[in-house]
Amino acid sequence: MPHDHLSPSGHPYRPDQDHPLTYWQQMEIALRELLIEKGVTTAAEIQSQIEAMDARTPANGAAVVARAWTDPSFREALMADASEATRGMGFDIGPMRLIAVENTAEVHNMIVCTLCSCYPRNLLGLPPDWYKSRAYRSRTVREPRKVLAEFGVELPPGTTVRVHDSTADMRYIVIPARPAGTEGLDAAALAALVTRDSMIGTGLPRQP
Repeated sequence: MPHDHLSPSGHPYRPDQDHPLTYWQQMEIALRELLIEKGVTTAAEIQSQIEAMDARTPANGAAVVARAWTDPSFREALMADASEATRGMGFDIGPMRLIAVENTAEVHNMIVCTLCSCYPRNLLGLPPDWYKSRAYRSRTVREPRKVLAEFGVELPPGTTVRVHDSTADMRYIVIPARPAGTEGLDAAALAALVTRDSMIGTGLPRQP
């Protein structure tokens, strides 16, 4: 790369995001300032919520999966009402309904949002760019096995693939099948095997 394209730090220059505010950005600023002015909230409370959102990572979901693998009563509660079960662990996804779907030897589940990028962020953090892409959103519904193969997941011919479409008020989390040979591992060690993609359904847990 020519040196005139590098900054003094040696990194490529990036254009400044110095463009006029969009309509929605102006609305957000106006609403935020109005709520603060009326005493409904404070700037510190808003910043605290932003920091809490930034702290969400797939480790949250991994803790849920590991508990489901080790605690039969929790697994039963999770499959019956995932919103309430995860709320009991301190992960509140708000008013949206959370549904847990379980992978078995017979069934493999995948999550997609065909309309936009609805995603259980409280459990998995920010969605990857490919999850939001038009190609993933459309192809996963039409040819899920081919998409899985591109992620390196080859399923036996007899395994049923079920694709679950998230919506504005409903989210899914995949509970992957527990890897063989993990009987002696505790919940923390099991959680380390759970990947983000395995909770979307485009991957499998790590092997011990």
